[in-house]
Amino acid sequence: MALTTGQGVLGIHHITAMAGVAQTNVDFYAGVLGLRLVKKTVNFDAPDVYHFYYGDGVGRPGTLFTTFPFGEGPRGGTGAGQATVVSFSVRPDSVGYWVERLGRFGVRVSGPEDRDGGRQVLSFRDPDGIALELVAHPGAEARPGWPEGPVPAEHSIRGFHGVTVKVRDIGPTAAVLTELLGFRLVGQRGPRYRYEVGEGGAGRRIDVIAQEGAPYGRNSIGTVHHIAWRVADEGELRRWRTRLMNAGLRVTDVMDRNYFKSVYFREPGGVLFELATDPPGFLIDEPEAALGTSLKLPDWLEPRRAQLEAVLPPVRVGGGEGA
Repeated sequence: MALTTGQGVLGIHHITAMAGVAQTNVDFYAGVLGLRLVKKTVNFDAPDVYHFYYGDGVGRPGTLFTTFPFGEGPRGGTGAGQATVVSFSVRPDSVGYWVERLGRFGVRVSGPEDRDGGRQVLSFRDPDGIALELVAHPGAEARPGWPEGPVPAEHSIRGFHGVTVKVRDIGPTAAVLTELLGFRLVGQRGPRYRYEVGEGGAGRRIDVIAQEGAPYGRNSIGTVHHIAWRVADEGELRRWRTRLMNAGLRVTDVMDRNYFKSVYFREPGGVLFELATDPPGFLIDEPEAALGTSLKLPDWLEPRRAQLEAVLPPVRVGGGEGA
């Protein structure tokens, strides 16, 4: 069931990873990278584990990197059926700043490397081994950052640039991207295929690396759990669910995640996708000035607050402040 132009998803909503120690995670993403911790809640499916949402000043879709910090535990391995690299946007004149800043915090950086017509890319890993990139490109300044964090406003991260996934066979994955989700192929270099949706550009692209016989990834600490794509509202979400089911994909019921509603499914290459609504957002239970400062629970978990607060480790935002 092919879609016509303009009917695709709206771009990346959020990307979620499995992390290790909670404080280390906060220190890196809020402290070193300067993203705002916009929500401190729990994994609704395993509520003795935090769910941290990092993003711009109000947690707009397209800026949200989220983590489940499981503490000490087995490490995963990246491979086919997973997202392998998460890329963020920065301004072109911020490259030198980020080389210096990351080096100051002991982060090993590769680059800057010229890619995609001269765009400079810095590659590095978070404390759990997740591969990250900062991609410098014109127009990044038009997207929101987090100007009140430890990173100067002009150098702040401006949401996602894109995401890279690995599959064994490009054909079935390409069919879901182009015939169902509304992406179009915009380039290919060897085994790397680039797809964009809507207007294209930052936040609306996915690179698919096709490697026949590649070992499958192992989900655990240090791997990306899923990629969520934006849809406008719950009505659209339900229409998308019907389309996906009619195409033969196994799709979950609509899930209420408090700050958005969503459905999950695996594309044929094994990557876990989510479709998530833009509303209601992160201001429904905290004012903007207080985002991320207290533990927020869905109504059905409030009776367990004391129990959960007793097992969840205390965390503070502050590592990297003023650095």
